[in-house]
Amino acid sequence: MRIIHHGRTDGVPLEELLSESDFVSLHCPLTAATRGLIGEPELRAMKPSASLVNVARGPIVQTDALERALHEGWIAAAALDVTDPEPLPADHPLLGAPRLTIVPHIASATSAAREAIAAVAVDNLLAGLAGRPMPHCANPEVYG
Repeated sequence: MRIIHHGRTDGVPLEELLSESDFVSLHCPLTAATRGLIGEPELRAMKPSASLVNVARGPIVQTDALERALHEGWIAAAALDVTDPEPLPADHPLLGAPRLTIVPHIASATSAAREAIAAVAVDNLLAGLAGRPMPHCANPEVYG
């Protein structure tokens, strides 16, 4: 398998990644720059045989565009660990899209991942109780 990537500061241009990839897997934070990153133009740029996988954040993919892409065959399939909104209401149109798999935000549900998450939480808790900066602080600027 040939693996290519696109990042803020390195990798191939997004357009190249979309047009060449059989699987596009999203792994990025939700920011102003990534909100709606994958919409109609990006989905149409993908191969008709390609699959989209989103394990990042729901709003990175424009839900209405994804629904149309699946119904109209712009892409072959999609797998979502996250949605927008989350959870999807039972009557949401995306749930009727063909070739779509949605799981309830469980991509990190392996035993190893859960153990690592617990260890990070314990490290942060013990540091906080001792009056020390948390070693795994998501916003270290609070200590500035």
